Amino acid sequence: MKSFGKKAWLLPQLVLIIGTYDSNGKPNAMNAAWAGTWDEDSIMISLGKHSTTKNLDETGEFTVAFATVETLVASDFVGIVSLKNDPEKIQKTGWTVLHAEHVNAPVFKEFPMTMECRVQEKLNDTGSGYYLIAEVVNVLCDEAFLAEDGKPDMTKLHLITFDPIHNRYVEMGSAVGNAFSDGKKLSKK
Repeated sequence: MKSFGKKAWLLPQLVLIIGTYDSNGKPNAMNAAWAGTWDEDSIMISLGKHSTTKNLDETGEFTVAFATVETLVASDFVGIVSLKNDPEKIQKTGWTVLHAEHVNAPVFKEFPMTMECRVQEKLNDTGSGYYLIAEVVNVLCDEAFLAEDGKPDMTKLHLITFDPIHNRYVEMGSAVGNAFSDGKKLSKK
């Protein structure tokens, strides 16, 4: 095996679009990939200082949309362009902005699945960033992306992940097994 030294290549890395309103109700979005589940109804996101973090300080509420193949170009755009430098940032994405049902934050209609979230706490605030712990208040999913059981179907969403090794996006694939089930085959040996 080839050695690469100290690298935080935890794969896959979701591509998340964090949606917030500023104090005047103007929507903003940023791309984030350093995130994960914190608890069964909470998530964690590593954030630097951005317009989004200023908005979070003011409102405490936000949305998290899952980037897809179809939203890739605009999702990358909101990760490389700051609202401070381009006031027309959201208009340039072409996204339709709706108001979330349960939090004061924007929902971007073009994303098939979005979580509505509320800030619970900030950890290790260094002045240049922090870890955000947030409660998931509600999950919205376009009905076209539901499975037969009525729940979101990841295989229909065309989700993308961030590849930190080659700085590219990779589409997630199809289902290959059943959790909490397939491993039982080994207990029968």
